[in-house]
Parts: sequence; C-alpha cells; structure tokens
Amino acid sequence: MESAHDLLVSLARRYAFGDLGALASGIVGDADEIEAVCEFGQRLLSLDAEDFAAEARAVPNDLRRRARACTMPQTPREQPRGALESLRPAYGLLLETIAVRWHRRELSSMVAAVHIASEYLPLLAFESVLGNAGDPVRWPPGLSAPGSRFGVIGDRACDHTKPEQSAASRTLRVAGEPAEGWRAYLDRQHSQVSGALATCVATCRNPCTAMDWVEPGRREDLSARARVALTFADTPLVRLRHAAPVGHGFGVPSPEEVLDAWQRSQTILSKTEVGAEAAIDDGFPLPGLPRLFAAIAAAPVLPSTLLEDITVHLVKLLRSREAGDPPPRPARTAGQER
Repeated sequence: MESAHDLLVSLARRYAFGDLGALASGIVGDADEIEAVCEFGQRLLSLDAEDFAAEARAVPNDLRRRARACTMPQTPREQPRGALESLRPAYGLLLETIAVRWHRRELSSMVAAVHIASEYLPLLAFESVLGNAGDPVRWPPGLSAPGSRFGVIGDRACDHTKPEQSAASRTLRVAGEPAEGWRAYLDRQHSQVSGALATCVATCRNPCTAMDWVEPGRREDLSARARVALTFADTPLVRLRHAAPVGHGFGVPSPEEVLDAWQRSQTILSKTEVGAEAAIDDGFPLPGLPRLFAAIAAAPVLPSTLLEDITVHLVKLLRSREAGDPPPRPARTAGQER
C-alpha cells in the first residue's frame, strides 16, 4: 500500500498540481513552499497567462524565468516583453499542455489549448519577418503607410471583418494607452489582429500597401505559412471546441473523436507543402502538430519541459520532507530581487 507521501508523489507525476496543493498541508509539515510551487504549476497548466509572472519566491529562478517568457506583458512598456518578443516559448508550453491534457484524458481542456494555439498562429508566422511576435509597441511604420487600409474602420474595399478593422485600428495606438486599456486590448482584440495580418498577406482580394514593407522575396513564403495558419483555424480539430463545454455545446469529445478530427485535419492541411508537415508522425499525441507549428514559424517549435521540470522539483521537495531533511531553497543569483 502506498504511503501518504507516495500518494503526493504520484499526484505530482500526474501533474495534478491543484490536488497536490490542497492535500499537502495535511500530510507534510511546512507545506507552504510546496503549495506555492503547486499554485505556480497550476497557473501554467491552466494557461492563466496574466499570472505566469506573478510573485512566486518559492519557485526556482529558472522556472520563473521560463514562465515569464510565455507571459504577455501587462503594460505597454513592461520589460522583458515575454510572448510579444517571441511566441515560440508559449507554443512550446501549449504543446506540453496539450500532451498532458491528452494523457490525463482532459479533452475539453486540451481542445481549448488547441483553439488558443489556432488564434495566435498567424503571429507565429509573422515573427520571422517582424523580428518580434506582433508587439503593438513595435509595429513597422509600413503597416500604416500611405495607401494602407490596415486599421481604417469602415473601408468596404478591405477584406477585414468589422471586428478585425476595429482591432487593427486599436493596435496602432494602444501603445500609448494606460495599462488598463493595454490589458483590455490583449484580452479582447490581439487575436483579431493576428487573423487580420494573415488575411492581408495571404487571402486579401483587394491588396493595399499594408504589406509592402515585407520584402517581395520573403512575402511569398510568409503568405504560404500564413495561409496554412488560417486553414488550421478552420480544421475539424479546432472546430471540436464548439462541441465541448468550452464552446457552445455540452458534449465532450472522446479520444477517438479527437484523433479522427485530427486525421481529417491532416488531410486538409496536406494540400500544401507547409501543411504537409502535419502528416509526419513525430511521436506527439496529435502526430505532426509540433512539426506543423514549426513549419508555420519557419523555426524550431518543440514541446517544452516546463511542467515536467516543475513536477521534478515538487518530487524533490516531497522526498526531502519525507526524509526529514531541511527543504531546499531556490538559489539566489547576483542582482536578484529581494
């Protein structure tokens, strides 16, 4: 029979951070540090992006640093820029989260993570030409050059929807807004800008000058990758969201339904060279998904090990409590905040 400590270790290895945090104080002494690390892990697993960088002194510096790289800055001038600098760490975490949710058979949460990935996928494509991940503080001047319809509300020649026109207009001026307006924009409109940019470069029927800042030689490649990003957002896999509680229905997809939806999605995506990467089995629970994201990014995108490393740290803490050793403390580095 497992001991109480062994039960806690099993919970840690199942990424059950919430349950472990709730039970720890009744089993081990001085559980504050364990509870803090569990809260940190649960925020990451839940993709609670606003709180990734919240104060968590009990968490080792390396884990906190890697989490910050997945965080959207909460003010226009906050440094470092996190996921607005590069979306690749955030997509690594999304992939790890999708894998964890799959193995735990938490398929509604898994589909929700896939949906989030689909919304920002065009920005992952644009990162290669922008030099950042679509930071509104650093939009290229050419985006609003003479003759550009980007952000012009009510222009009927523009292929953007009304919400996309509104979001595009807002993104060109949000850098000068207070923190509250900045956060509201990120919450409600930044994903719309992602889709608007993809429309500009890949599917617009009446091109304007909005994309002229992209070198012609690179624009064709960007267009191909952005088009696949738009296609992914409309695949059977992403549409599963509307059959789950996180969407508009009450059903939860089964593992068989998820795999079937992904296989049908692979067929649709494989019509292009970029999308064909999704058909290559890379050992991921949804085979080919990391390769697809990497092809759209034109850069390596692999599942992170952030959640796994949090689990390893928790197991060490639990074993030290079981052995009666003093709890390990995060190492301080020169210049660390106190």
